[in-house]
Amino acid sequence: MIPAFAKAFTYRIHWHSRAFHSGVHRGVQGGLGHEFRGNLPLIDYPDARRIDISQTIRDPGGQVHVRIFNQKTPAAIYAVCDLSASMQFRGDAGKMALAAEIAASIAYSAYQAGDPFGFVGFDRVVREDWSTRPSRRMHEAFELIGRLQLEQAGQAGADGLLDAGRYLGASRSLVFLISDFHMPTDTLERALSSLSRHHVVPLVLWDSAEYRTLPDFGIATIVDPESGRQRTLFFRDALCRKFLAAFEMRREKLKRIFMQYEAPALFVEDRFEAEAVSEYFQQFSAL
Repeated sequence: MIPAFAKAFTYRIHWHSRAFHSGVHRGVQGGLGHEFRGNLPLIDYPDARRIDISQTIRDPGGQVHVRIFNQKTPAAIYAVCDLSASMQFRGDAGKMALAAEIAASIAYSAYQAGDPFGFVGFDRVVREDWSTRPSRRMHEAFELIGRLQLEQAGQAGADGLLDAGRYLGASRSLVFLISDFHMPTDTLERALSSLSRHHVVPLVLWDSAEYRTLPDFGIATIVDPESGRQRTLFFRDALCRKFLAAFEMRREKLKRIFMQYEAPALFVEDRFEAEAVSEYFQQFSAL
């Protein structure tokens, strides 16, 4: 059963899929598509329905030619999800609940497009218990995502992202990378380099309560997003401004890093809008 919070969006891939089955994306296999690939002699591709009369007339050797088209094919779609300690932050909703909503929407969108969907979860390591191979069996995907709503965030650290590429297969895939990205920038850059053969879409999950709605005056306990350690701070106006400035600097730094790897980020703050993902692909479909 499709969860009520799963919201479909449209996505595009700009490479040619190497899959053999019929789908909706551009492929490299000859077949019943609309993208012209070239001509072949009829003896090499015996399909009389595709005879190219003009090319046949021009052939000085008198061979009959047929037109070849690339077949539309599927592409594997993955949600690679951060399950580390920083994802336990709860504002109005909670990052893990938001991650579950996004993952369900990705799975539902893949299902509508006829593409297989896989999931890879990580904290300090890739979590085998949170990793599935691409499949069109949506009930299995939604069952796992339903558990994600109840999952308590894992260990501090997100080094498992460095190994995520080993779980994505050899063929190029569309990878939605779901995280708050509260990780060292060198870890992030190494991970993006390891994922360079894939089309990566970073979804940055932030909560306004992390930095926008801090108390103007008083004592509060916060959790360090990288180490998972708790700290008690005395908040005042100057400290609140410092938090806000730090997050804005982090936002700009993340944008620059992602653009270096041709993977522009989509920031998701407090709630998820499926239409924003569709607009993202319309804007960046040429990358």
